[in-house]
Amino acid sequence: MIVEQRTYTLHPGKTAEYLRLYESEGMAIQTRILGRMVGYFTTELGPLNQIIHMWGYDSFEERTRRRAQMQADPGWKAYIAKIQPLIQQQESKILNPTSFSPIR
Repeated sequence: MIVEQRTYTLHPGKTAEYLRLYESEGMAIQTRILGRMVGYFTTELGPLNQIIHMWGYDSFEERTRRRAQMQADPGWKAYIAKIQPLIQQQESKILNPTSFSPIR
């Protein structure tokens, strides 16, 4: 298993709007296609105005296939057009669990 961690740094004051759009439009599409949400978070200390979400996959190939399917979805394309102006920066990491990690 791998975990993808995505961090979006939003423009100041845009977190509530981003979360509203995600809950009303993006979440249903993303969970239907990507499947295994590990967590979805906002930051309180450290770098602010960040959304951090994590998704679990059986392999990098599964991630590639599912993300391509999501990028082709018309509803997802419409949603992305709405949230892109809210995002200042994006970062994506692939996390590999250790042999003793509770998530494997």
